[in-house]
Parts: sequence; structure tokens; C-alpha cells
Amino acid sequence: MALPVRTNLKHLFRFIQKFHSPKRSLCVETCSEQKVPSGGGRVFSGIQPTGVPHLGNYLGALENWVALQNQYPSVMYSIVDLHSITQPQDPAQLRSNILDMAASLLACGIDPDRAILFQQSQVSEHAELSWILGCLTSMPRLRHLPQWKMKSKQKNEGSVGLYTYPVLQAADILLYQSTHVPVGEDQVQHLELAQDLARIFNNRYGEMFPEPAALLSSTRKVKSLRDPSAKMSKSDPQNMATITITDSPDDIALKIRRAITDFTSEVSYDPESRPGVSNLVTIHAAMAMISTEEAVLQAQGLDTAGYKTLVTDAVIQRLTPIREEIERLRGDRAHLEGVLDQGTRRAKELAAPVLREVRQRVGFC
Repeated sequence: MALPVRTNLKHLFRFIQKFHSPKRSLCVETCSEQKVPSGGGRVFSGIQPTGVPHLGNYLGALENWVALQNQYPSVMYSIVDLHSITQPQDPAQLRSNILDMAASLLACGIDPDRAILFQQSQVSEHAELSWILGCLTSMPRLRHLPQWKMKSKQKNEGSVGLYTYPVLQAADILLYQSTHVPVGEDQVQHLELAQDLARIFNNRYGEMFPEPAALLSSTRKVKSLRDPSAKMSKSDPQNMATITITDSPDDIALKIRRAITDFTSEVSYDPESRPGVSNLVTIHAAMAMISTEEAVLQAQGLDTAGYKTLVTDAVIQRLTPIREEIERLRGDRAHLEGVLDQGTRRAKELAAPVLREVRQRVGFC
């Protein structure tokens, strides 16, 4: 039996609203095409204290973070230790990892005079704003985000902290009224939640938070040296799969020499049919600061074994000064703690008035 016209129109309206609502739009720019807003804008990003970053972290995020210091008047980078405890952590190791991450960021070029570098857990406003935003978020909305779907499936269960992880991410961003967030493609949906929560809060309590735009890095993802179908990861059980930025020249040479390629000796760039060789081309181009086309031209006349030597030289040349600076900074714990303390004070100066205004609008004051 046919449904009444009113019912059909109601379903049609819901369909249009679902797929054409402005709430589903996400402002995305690549870092090469970004334009600084006329008002200046503020960049915010965070990184978990998992120890020393690997090559994929450096090329996919940290190199871009350094560049953004010169493009925006206000830049904030947080070591997000609250996020890190969604997985079990040894307290002593976590404290060490926080300082190792601070040393790594400084060695890669983060300048505390141009960017606020701070420890998330030392700014209590993050947790309070996360609770308020969590009360504006539905459970089905969180259940479909990739962080929960991926990690809860791996463990067949997940903590409440893991479930609400994206809300804390949104609080990190909105607390500083950030306008731009450098993210990887796998984090775009989480940033969309931050945009949605900014809209919800603004609609309910009055205009306060800008909707932050995603800055996507133009650098291709670095793949595992042992499995080029997967991205490079510190949690990879195969030691030869991942290059950390503190690896010695001998370790780098060994890992690249054992990198998976294929049975064709000529070097070409074709990620679909030759993922292993193409991963080496990506690494070479990024580390030598040339295009993939130029990298392939430089490989002419070399077989893949010879090309691996060329890639190794490019990686060692870029990472050696970083590794040496990390080792120097590790020996000066007081300096690392001082940088984080200074950054925390500056972050609290920005966070406190924003949260005070939030509390007033919600009705707490």
C-alpha cells in the first residue's frame, strides 16, 4: 500500500538533510595551497609521547610543523599525554617518553620562541572542556569514528577513554580557538567532529568557536620497509620495517638494504604495481627535497640494489644532525623541562579565559 504523500515528503526531507546538510562539509586545504586568514589564524596539533618519532612521523607531520611556524602568527604543538593513557603505560617510561618527544621536536626544528610547545596534561582546561563537549556528543556519532572501530576491534573491547578520545581531540583544538589543524587523511573524520561540536556549541550558546580547517600534508605516506601495503609504524613487530630518526647510519643502511622491492631491477614510480620500489622513491624524494620524477631520473642506470644506496645516503644526510641534536638535548633534562614549563604557562594563559567564557555560557558561573 502506498504511503501518504506527507510521509513520503518527510522521508525525502530526511534523505536530503542527511546527504546535503552543511554540517557534513569539511574545510580541507593542502599545506602547499593554504592561505593565512586576514586575521592571522592559529594552528594547533598534538603528538603522543611514544618515544622517538620514526621517518613517517618526520615526513608526514614534523617537517610540516616546522614550516608552519613561519606561516602563522600563532602556532601550538602539544605532547598529548592524556591521549597516550588510553593504552596501558608504565609511569616511568611515560615520563621518559615525554622528554624524548620534547627533545625530538626541538631537534627537528620546533622553535619555542615561535611555537608554544607544551604538555597537555599540565593544562587542566583540556579535560574540563572535553567533558562539556562530551555532553553535546551522541554515542552513535563516536561509535562510527575510525579510532574506536579500529582499536576496539583489535582488543575485542575498549576503554571509555578510547571511546571518548575524539572528544578530547576536539577539546584540544577548540580550547585555543584554533583555525587550522595539520592532520593526516586518517584523522580527517575526527577533525570533522571538532567542526560539528564548534557548530553545536555556537548554535546553543552563541558564536564562540571558529570551525577549524584541515591542513593536509602534500607528502605521501611512508610505507613499511617490510610490507609496503601498510604505513610505517613504531608498533610494527618487525624491527627492519621502521626507521626511527635516531637510528645510526649503519642501522639505516641495513634497514633500507633489506627493504622489500620486486624482481624488476629498473627503478620506476608506480605505487599500484610496484609499491616497494615506489616507497623508496617517495623516501628519496622527500629526504632529498626533490620531486618523485627527479628521484627516478637520478636512479637511471642503477638497479634497485644500487638505488638503495642512493636512498640510504639521502636519509643519513638529513637525519644525522637531528640524531646528534637529540642526543645532546637528552643530556640536558633541565632544559627540556624548562621548555615544557614555559610552554605550559603560555598555553594556560590562552586556555583559561576561553574556558571561563565557556563556563559562563553553559551556566556554571
